[in-house]
Amino acid sequence: MVSSILAKDQNVLIVGAGLFGLSTALHLAQDGYNNITVIDKESLPNSCSAGNDLNKIVRAEYEDPFYTGLALNAIQEWQTPFWSAYYRSTGYLLTTSLNAPQKACDTIKKSFASIKDHPSIPPGSFSAVDNANDIKEYVPMLVGKMEGWSGYFNRYAGYVRAAKALKYTEMMCLKLGVKFVTGDNGSTKPTHTVLCVGAYIGTLLPSITTQVIAKSWAVAHIQLSPNEAAGMKGCPVVNCRDLGFFFEPDDDTGLIKLSANGAGYTNTVSAAGKSASVPICVNDGMPKEDEELIRRLIQETMPQFSGKELLNKFICWCGDTSDSNYIIDFVPDTEGLLVVAGDSGHAFKMLPVAGKWVERALEKGRQSIERWKWKNTTKGSHEISWRVGKVKDIKDVELSTSKGQV
Repeated sequence: MVSSILAKDQNVLIVGAGLFGLSTALHLAQDGYNNITVIDKESLPNSCSAGNDLNKIVRAEYEDPFYTGLALNAIQEWQTPFWSAYYRSTGYLLTTSLNAPQKACDTIKKSFASIKDHPSIPPGSFSAVDNANDIKEYVPMLVGKMEGWSGYFNRYAGYVRAAKALKYTEMMCLKLGVKFVTGDNGSTKPTHTVLCVGAYIGTLLPSITTQVIAKSWAVAHIQLSPNEAAGMKGCPVVNCRDLGFFFEPDDDTGLIKLSANGAGYTNTVSAAGKSASVPICVNDGMPKEDEELIRRLIQETMPQFSGKELLNKFICWCGDTSDSNYIIDFVPDTEGLLVVAGDSGHAFKMLPVAGKWVERALEKGRQSIERWKWKNTTKGSHEISWRVGKVKDIKDVELSTSKGQV
């Protein structure tokens, strides 16, 4: 066993109180580290954080079996008494629609292959769905035609109430003595600094922009009445890979969250002769083409709600890597600075376990997992193996807002 180079009373500063930052603080505090400070520019959860959302999908389907194993570990943790209040084991319907691109169909096959025979998944967790009638057998809340839809239903999956889970993690950190500083208040002289600022990492650490690209996806909601919400309660997560995905109505508000699938949007800017994508915190607007995808998704699955207004339209940013691997490593030639980045749109489910990965790197003083190391690449990639469509810059698309077109 390798002894830790990190003393229990050393000052650890965590920058960013999203899923990686809070999970790291929690695991350190649970393991007896007693001098931890988390700073964020806003009170929690930060309004621009990808985790400040009604819900996030929890599933173990991956093209890469490495992440399948990590996700299964996370699902087990979500079901423990510590986390279970924020996890909903509703199941997960993964499909493609009529005339879906071949890439979407191939992605489902690869994902299914990674889990169908996994020994950690209960037998009988999966059922093929070849048409709308099959889908309605497992998801009777869906009354749309869903012509040409096919895929499978996974009973060993669901979603987490994201923003509430973050607030809960903050509360548990506070009980364990973690200090929180928001805005410009306070100062500290850390021995170790952990940088966990999601898609905004490139604004603080420009050298990482060859590895991490800020991308965004469109999100919207529809409001259900109490009776309508009751009829949709217990609906599995529905993810049509070429259209989008949605969840059961939120317990507190009756809102259904929907998001469009696609390759994502960048916001490329130039500075000092170099270009990089940086996020913009937009809380009122989404690409018009994604609004059309979401409306088609509603019409195909829940046509009784097709006339409802799309509310709370915005774009959600994450940091994407070309291979969808996270980066959890010390920054070269920068003493004591560990960066946690590249969530790549598949990290929130890891909230219960991700902090342990960061803790191990801090204790060893290095990253031993090759895929999570800092990479000296000179060019990032926009196109990702498991996403459909082409990446576009957000400045080149027409936005639809609650106030009309902008």
